[in-house]
Amino acid sequence: MEFHDQGIIISLRKYGEYDAVIDVLTADHGRHAGLVKGGMGRRLRGTLQPGNEVTLKWRGRLESQLGSYSVELHNARAAAFLDYPSKLGVLNSVCAILSVSLAEREEHRTLYDGLIILLDNLEHMDHRPENWGALLVHWEIGLLSELGFGLDLSCCAATGLTDDLIYVSPKSGRAVSREAGRPYHDKMLTLPPFLLGRTDVTAEHVREGLRLSEFFLERHVLFPHNKKIPQARRMLMNFM
Repeated sequence: MEFHDQGIIISLRKYGEYDAVIDVLTADHGRHAGLVKGGMGRRLRGTLQPGNEVTLKWRGRLESQLGSYSVELHNARAAAFLDYPSKLGVLNSVCAILSVSLAEREEHRTLYDGLIILLDNLEHMDHRPENWGALLVHWEIGLLSELGFGLDLSCCAATGLTDDLIYVSPKSGRAVSREAGRPYHDKMLTLPPFLLGRTDVTAEHVREGLRLSEFFLERHVLFPHNKKIPQARRMLMNFM
């Protein structure tokens, strides 16, 4: 059996002395791992860095087997971020989150397309957290939605009103207005204005957004499988 596809490498690990196993978010075959012969050698190691966009051919005797990849570099995204620690941090975080969030071989074309958009925008924007942070939070909220845990920020969960939404309920994942949430202020998550379409983003708004998406990723996606938020994701706060 075999298939041809495009993908973003999300993890790389050594296998034996010279070979490697890569985990790839592919366009049409979901998160899919495979063996790369000589993957730890000088010729291929740069190609197989997490974050790189590659053209793939997978082969296996059975669909359920690990199988092997032939890989060609399409876009060296990892190298493009080497001079920008915060952007490289975002790239590492996204790859790590995908590695622990997605089941193998479940198609997620929408998520793949969103990842390409994220990386394209990240490459061409400046490195201020107000820019990359808002972009990343939007992507993580989209990941939650793709996995069936979308947030409802359209109106207040208690009153149905659409004005003055400043909280998110940690129980329901729905927006809550200032007045309705005031008695429970210390239990609420903060809703950053940029998730409601506002363009005046501050570093504090980004921190609030990162806390919000991290909370629901951990609660709905990772905790049920006894997993934790990857260290690469937690380290993003160091760039704020």
